[in-house]
Amino acid sequence: MKESPEALLRRVFGHAAFRGEQAAIVDHIAGGQDALVLMPTGGGKSLCYQLPALLREGTAIVVSPLIALMQDQVDALRQLGVRAACLNSTLDAEAAQAVERQLLAGELDLLYVAPERLLTARFMSLLDRARLALFAIDEAHCVSQWGHDFRPEYRELTVLHERWPDVPRIALTATADPPTQREIAERLQLQDARRFVNSFDRPNIRYTVVHKENAKRQLLDFLQAHPGAAGIVYCLSRRKVDETAQFLAAQGIDALPYHAGLDAATRAANQRRFLREEGVVMVATIAFGMGIDKPDVRFVAHVDLPKSIEGYYQETGRAGRDGEPSDAWMCYGLGDLVLLRQMIEQSESGPERKRLEHRKLDALVGYCESMRCRRQGLLANFGESHPGACGNCDNCLQPPEAWDATEPARKALSCVYRTGQRFGAAHLIDVLRGGDGERVRQFGHDRLGVHGIGTELDARTWRGVFRQLVAHGLLEVDAEGHGGLRLAEASRAVLRGEQPVMLRKPVARRARAGTTRGEAVADLAPADVAAFEALRELRARLAREQNVPAYVVFHDSTLRAIARERPTDRDALGRVEGIGAAKLERYADAVLEVLRDADATVASAH
Repeated sequence: MKESPEALLRRVFGHAAFRGEQAAIVDHIAGGQDALVLMPTGGGKSLCYQLPALLREGTAIVVSPLIALMQDQVDALRQLGVRAACLNSTLDAEAAQAVERQLLAGELDLLYVAPERLLTARFMSLLDRARLALFAIDEAHCVSQWGHDFRPEYRELTVLHERWPDVPRIALTATADPPTQREIAERLQLQDARRFVNSFDRPNIRYTVVHKENAKRQLLDFLQAHPGAAGIVYCLSRRKVDETAQFLAAQGIDALPYHAGLDAATRAANQRRFLREEGVVMVATIAFGMGIDKPDVRFVAHVDLPKSIEGYYQETGRAGRDGEPSDAWMCYGLGDLVLLRQMIEQSESGPERKRLEHRKLDALVGYCESMRCRRQGLLANFGESHPGACGNCDNCLQPPEAWDATEPARKALSCVYRTGQRFGAAHLIDVLRGGDGERVRQFGHDRLGVHGIGTELDARTWRGVFRQLVAHGLLEVDAEGHGGLRLAEASRAVLRGEQPVMLRKPVARRARAGTTRGEAVADLAPADVAAFEALRELRARLAREQNVPAYVVFHDSTLRAIARERPTDRDALGRVEGIGAAKLERYADAVLEVLRDADATVASAH
């Protein structure tokens, strides 16, 4: 008799129960039907095709866009006793041929492959001779030409349905707004597929947005709440990545750079260290991250504004895949907005694409300046409502105040107009505050009626006024020029005194404790903490011996459960969440020995 999905889940993956709609998705795919699955990062997407691959005859072909992700998935599956392999450019000819022979001999449960290789005539011919269980298309949002991770090869994956119409397909993504969801279904010919849409909410992530003043110092203050934690810091440019990584390293933080300007060997080495060592901080452009499977990333920090809410959501989603408390922190200023507007206008994109990118940027700026619960604004972008008051974002934890900024707004708009609608905020603030610097005198702005009319506000408050006037559509950035500010049509009503302006009051953010390693053991008794640390040392040694990331051996949550439950034999250890039959067979003796030694140490201390 065939094993049930629930029995396989327990035996292979070590999980006692399915989460959310996993059970329904597994039954649907195992039954030979197509599906489109939208599930947040860390929600257990991989299980939705890995388990059906074990339930169906033949080999599951998994289309994955990233080599690093493929290898991580294969390493993790082999730890579970699953017959998995990948075909990519890192394999030499002999190794690739060995994998192909395994495929044809029916010796693989899952085979990971990049879309470029899958679409070759040679590989198609190979699949014609193999027994296929299913096709899984991971990171399916790459099919969208309007998305932030567009991969043209994904457009050609319709061939899977045309050539093998009886093989079920499952497309999965963690990042797709409603238009992108429709495009995925259309481009992959999944219009008739059942759609499983889980909540995009990540309740374990705390969202915080701060206004940029001294980005490096603000970042350092944030990181000091996360000593020894793994995290990602995103910057807009390669130069800033290098500068930030050097700055953090000089402060004693184990920080590494990652961007397309580094040679391939350096990028690979830095990524390997991030995945396999603990406490490494990766400073990167968005070239880094898609498919990163590291579960214990405790924070994602943006020191520059991302390009869209979708990009922001996907990047922050790399934090806390293990469900533990994590942080998404962003530092943004008007300069970021000006730079991104210029980048859009100076790109070679057509007018339609530029309009779309401006709208996406507007939506993200609106999110940054919003006074409501961050989750409400973030999830609304994915067509999902949220009641608010999440208790785990800056706006809920420290509610912002509004102030009547009608008069300052009129002064700011007047200053923009009187100085010729071609200067940036820094110069305009100088004029409003009565500055007499060389530039103010050079343009004769010290002789204007608006000179010195804004001395009642300090420069920091004025920066907030200008930033929010742009965010509210009362000022526009001259992206085709030098990034100066000009009046928007909506400003007329304010200047005529017909419309009040309420703005967000600047606040001094209070420091808070971060999700440090101390929190990882906060719910353990003192004696259990010693066992947990001993288990971590064992895990590190086992991972080094096998040349795999530590989390592939055991997640922190599994180690905590072992330390808390103190199993004394194999049967008891096998009942711990996260330990399946293969890991029990491979590691039981070593784990039980560590626990006995830890207990003996505690006993001798007493």
